[in-house]
Amino acid sequence: MNKIVFFYTGLEPIFRIIIIGTLAYISLLLLLRVSGKRTLAQMNAFDFVITVAIGSTFGRLLTAKGVSLAEGITAFGVLIGLQYIVSWLTIKSSAFADLVMASPSLLYFDGQFINKAMREQRLTKKNLLETVRQQGVVSLQDVEVIIMEPVGNITIIKKQKFEQSTDKSALSNILDVDY
Repeated sequence: MNKIVFFYTGLEPIFRIIIIGTLAYISLLLLLRVSGKRTLAQMNAFDFVITVAIGSTFGRLLTAKGVSLAEGITAFGVLIGLQYIVSWLTIKSSAFADLVMASPSLLYFDGQFINKAMREQRLTKKNLLETVRQQGVVSLQDVEVIIMEPVGNITIIKKQKFEQSTDKSALSNILDVDY
């Protein structure tokens, strides 16, 4: 039976964590640097899963005696490689991109809250009003559009900017209008 130790098991496990942790950290930094900026960009669902998996792998590598540095680095490589492949496929295939990435949600337009979209995104009017205030906007009369972006942040477009722009092409996939 394994002996349960609560406070101290000797210097060997501590040295292992220091050495493996340092080498794994350096390896992870190098792999992330090689994989490009997309790996560290704002996260969609797949990016979030990869980030959690990398963190879990790193933690297991540090604390599990039976996991070697080579196994941990291989796991990092697999996860980052999968993230790279999914990113590449989203660029090459719009059908794949639709499968993996969320689309923006129109939450408010032309003076009206879009309750169905707000329910789908689990947002309340209070949430949106708070976001509007955080942007320094005092009145909803100054707001034309509120959008929840695929990565989860909320964009507010003021009426003045909306009305002044003749090219509203950035809104074409949200308003279902060709600009």
